[in-house]
Amino acid sequence: MALTVKLVIFGVFGVGLMSFVSSSSSKFDELFQPSWALDHFSYEGEILKLKLDNYSGAGFSSKSKYLFGKVTAQLKLVEGDSAGTVTAFYMSSEGPNHNEFDFEFLGNTSGEPYLVQTNVYVNGVGNREERLGLWFDPTKDFHAYSFLWNQHQVIFLVDETPVRVHTNKERHGIPFPKDQPMGVYSSIWNADDWATQGGRVKTDWTHAPFVASYQDFEIDACEVPVSTAAEDNARRCTAGGGWWDQPTLAELSVHQSHQLLWVRANHMVYDYCTDSDRFSVTPAECVRYHHH
Repeated sequence: MALTVKLVIFGVFGVGLMSFVSSSSSKFDELFQPSWALDHFSYEGEILKLKLDNYSGAGFSSKSKYLFGKVTAQLKLVEGDSAGTVTAFYMSSEGPNHNEFDFEFLGNTSGEPYLVQTNVYVNGVGNREERLGLWFDPTKDFHAYSFLWNQHQVIFLVDETPVRVHTNKERHGIPFPKDQPMGVYSSIWNADDWATQGGRVKTDWTHAPFVASYQDFEIDACEVPVSTAAEDNARRCTAGGGWWDQPTLAELSVHQSHQLLWVRANHMVYDYCTDSDRFSVTPAECVRYHHH
């Protein structure tokens, strides 16, 4: 597994120390660990494959947790008839009031496009689903999926193109995920009760195993000790002057804003903010506030 990891590690005295580590396949288990079904993992050179069959799915997690930075994985999704399957790449903290950022890749019948569902949980509350199609076939080659997270925003990126932004609107009384360190996770599992056409299309196990492939993980983020208090985490990962705190990253660039508008205009198929059947009152974070 070719892993490029750039960890920001803080010493005993709180001084920021940049540590750049490039890991070969033998180092994978220093950074990640299987969460379940180790026998559903396989390695082909630098490529990791997770398998789903009618016995089990599979998943892995990072050994460290992070607060702010950028996390990327290159994925090639299940080919052919993938209906009923979900491959997820996400970041999450722990506990009932957890924060979470999700990419969920929803399988489909042969010839139908994959859908990507994104979601954001803040203090244990989700229900912020967006769905989009992609401008390429994600089963034919590897593509990069990333989270860029700082005190101002969470950006979901596909091949460096922003597809979603969750903006900090705390000044309007809306909570923002900024003090819980998050692990990095991925998994594949059977979700045919909802994943494809609302659960109408079930998983066809005659096409198993369903295989998701991974390569080139990159973590360029502030690593924090799990035992650190929440307020110390925030102070630790903002006081060191990490690259994620650059003023230019407080909002999208003009080019990125245009890219996001293009994605939403041409590829978005569902936005919870406009779903009046689910939400009789527009969710607070969906309200557009004018800058003062």
